[in-house]
Amino acid sequence: MALTVAEARLWGERELAPEQRRDVAYLLRAAMGRDVAYVLAHGEEVLTDEVAPRFRAMIARRQAGEPVQYIVGTQEFWGLELQVTPAVLIPRPETEHVVEAVLARVSRDADLRIADVGTGSGAIAIALAKELPRARMVATDISAAALRVAKKNAEQHRVGNRIEFVECDLLPVQLQNYFDVIASNPPYVAEADRETLAREVRDFEPAQALLAGADGMAVYRRLAPAAKASLRPGGWLVMEMGAGQAGELRKLLAGWKSLEIRRDLAGIERVVCAQC
Repeated sequence: MALTVAEARLWGERELAPEQRRDVAYLLRAAMGRDVAYVLAHGEEVLTDEVAPRFRAMIARRQAGEPVQYIVGTQEFWGLELQVTPAVLIPRPETEHVVEAVLARVSRDADLRIADVGTGSGAIAIALAKELPRARMVATDISAAALRVAKKNAEQHRVGNRIEFVECDLLPVQLQNYFDVIASNPPYVAEADRETLAREVRDFEPAQALLAGADGMAVYRRLAPAAKASLRPGGWLVMEMGAGQAGELRKLLAGWKSLEIRRDLAGIERVVCAQC
């Protein structure tokens, strides 16, 4: 039996758990190729034979716990719509604080060299490239699949000509005393905490973008010295961190010229900024 948009919304809400019901209009929008405002305003419209099974399949994937961002294939970051796949971590609003911290430390008109380590979807690199029109970016990732996603996003937002994508572990070793800024949202979840993660995160997002050894500090311990070698004198290392990691990062970065911890909107210590 054919369903109207309103009937499809009600069906989807009955099928999903209470905490997932807010996603129904978003999934229906994606299935229809419309915006949410259209979905809400056209409840009487009958779903086509193409849209209805697509929407049902999306609901089934959401029932299984798959993040809505992977189902629809996009996520917003810094006001930009980015493509996301299971090859990349879903960009979070907290990571926008990394972008803010970088912008607070540089001139927007300067000829800057900036690295985004572990770029994933390219979120940080693309946001900074949009804000800093004269900056040249190097975006690295150990995952070739992630870099393919990042390249598509950079091309979509017309900054691909200013971002070099490099498949490597952390930073290209040949670029010494090169960067003005190194930014990163590295893996920082302790292996022992994996089972405490939400099912959507634990079962669907890439483990190599989340987990970082026994205490969550493994990548920081390698990135800090690599960054110090790759930064110009006076350059900045700006990294996202997990709750409760500020103390260990202060110890790790104690030899740097300047150190600041920035909090997110929830008051959690979220970003560490260290000057070379």
